[in-house]
Amino acid sequence: MSTRSSLLAQTGRALDGLRRFILNLVFFGILAALVVSAVMGRPRVPRAAALVLKPEGTLVEQLSSDPGRFVSELAGAPPAAKETLVKDVLDALRLAKDDGRIKALYLDLDDLEAGGMSKLRDVRAALLDFKKSGKKVIAYADGYSQVPYYIAAHADEVFLNPEGLLLLEGFGRHRAFYKEGLDRFGIEMHVFRVGEYKSAVEPFLRNDMSPEAKEALRDVYGDLWHTWLRDVAEARKLQPEAIQEGIDALPDRLRAASGDMARMALDAKLVDTLAARDQVRKRMIELVGEDKEKKTFKQISFARYLAARAGDRERKGRGDAVAVVVAKGEILGGDQPPGHIGGDSTAALVRKARQDEKTKAIVLRIDSPGGSAFASEVIRRECEVAREGGKQVVISMGSLAASGGYWISTASDEIWASPSTITGAIGIFGLFPSIHKPLARYLGVHMDGVGTTRFSDAFNPGRPLDPALADAIQQVINNGYEDFLARVGKARNKTREEVDRIARGRIWSGEDAKGLGLVDQLGNLDDAIASAAKRAKLGKDYRVWYVEKELTLKERILKTLTTGFARVARAVGWSGGEEPAPTPPPVAKALRSIGDEMGRVSLWNDPRGLYAHCLCGEEWP
Repeated sequence: MSTRSSLLAQTGRALDGLRRFILNLVFFGILAALVVSAVMGRPRVPRAAALVLKPEGTLVEQLSSDPGRFVSELAGAPPAAKETLVKDVLDALRLAKDDGRIKALYLDLDDLEAGGMSKLRDVRAALLDFKKSGKKVIAYADGYSQVPYYIAAHADEVFLNPEGLLLLEGFGRHRAFYKEGLDRFGIEMHVFRVGEYKSAVEPFLRNDMSPEAKEALRDVYGDLWHTWLRDVAEARKLQPEAIQEGIDALPDRLRAASGDMARMALDAKLVDTLAARDQVRKRMIELVGEDKEKKTFKQISFARYLAARAGDRERKGRGDAVAVVVAKGEILGGDQPPGHIGGDSTAALVRKARQDEKTKAIVLRIDSPGGSAFASEVIRRECEVAREGGKQVVISMGSLAASGGYWISTASDEIWASPSTITGAIGIFGLFPSIHKPLARYLGVHMDGVGTTRFSDAFNPGRPLDPALADAIQQVINNGYEDFLARVGKARNKTREEVDRIARGRIWSGEDAKGLGLVDQLGNLDDAIASAAKRAKLGKDYRVWYVEKELTLKERILKTLTTGFARVARAVGWSGGEEPAPTPPPVAKALRSIGDEMGRVSLWNDPRGLYAHCLCGEEWP
């Protein structure tokens, strides 16, 4: 017994020693990271270099927040979905245009996956402005899908790897429908809605898309695709019809190129040159010179470039301010991190702006499919209070400002949208599942009990839904819809009937929305900021202030450590992970899309169960 006790004691001391060793290792690692970060200081921009613009993942209006994510990934956690802040891209292009040290722009587009059309068009405008400097823009990728190709098409020279491909598919959307599956398991999904175009709930009601949903999607996608074709055709000096015909005639075009996808893209004049990576590197050396130490062309990444030009990014006038509040993601109740819109947290940012004496106008940048009706109203009311206090409130719509995103917009002096914005979807719905049948059939579980009223425990999903409760829920939904119509009617100076005709859950492109009177002007965020300043009579010497959620002490520490670790890792050439994950196969992508949709629904937390949501995702197409 004593021997066993002695062995356990020795093991305990050994584990305690190991624990202390690991903690000390982490502590000194953090200390080293901070010291090296401080010593390294701000990056320097080399003379006569190319700016390397390498966006990764999805272009977004606001990065999802997780200050400790980089440290977690170094410890072996799975990598988070990559995001690139579109403002970073635009700022880098704006600053580099007149920077004599930047001699060319290199677009590395292999890792760009997604981005709404409005964001792509903002990047396009910035590229066209950059090209006015006379500096060359070179684009390269091992393969292009249509999101990165849209950007590449605006380069002076478009390179494609000879073993790569350029695949254009057009815009479209196919969803999973669950009705048969729910019926098979005996799950009753009770749906309450107003509006035949409120297609967010159709997967629970049908096995296919309704004619009304198809009609709305065809119109919206038609507008977006027309814009995509027009912009690319203009950039490549082609006819839009030629690009469309090339896509539809894929088998014939591919046969003519002997099955060579890269050669087919070259024959269609969608790219200029088929070249391997070393050949593109040689072309860049011709333009900006060689970094003999690193055996490549002289360059600086756009992240390091922005760090070097940090003090030049914001408009720093001496006068009063225009505050910009970014509202990106699902609209949920309570306090939410960046990347989601919180009824409390986003309203707090608007309140912070309106309580600032130097702020004379607020621009709310919305990029959201909607969500909780209650949270939307909390934010809308805060915007209304700001207007009552004398602040100008201007809405700037990103790629998507639908349902709850439009609800928020009704408390504003002016609404700006991109022609490619998806907006409208003015409608309300609610969902309530009943699972008493599968509980009984598969588990032999039955619910029974007593209550003091007819509705005691009536919201228990293990019980059948009482028809009287269903009637009450539908009345609440109807009231919510009428409330929505009234707010839109008051804001847009329309009668209830006029709003209802263009509402009923239907989505519209920004261009159509302007024609219908749902938005006032077409333009980007800069246009909205300029308009807000003009409405507030600020003149030209005004500041632009991005109002962001303040980090807690813990989050500030984690952010500092993350920055230190990241800079050390870059300095020693360690990305913190293995090779990039391969593109998932089509089956995995389809299953992931279903899981993502269910995951989003699981986050909903409206206290009344009322949702103004288009369930169409933040990134279209």
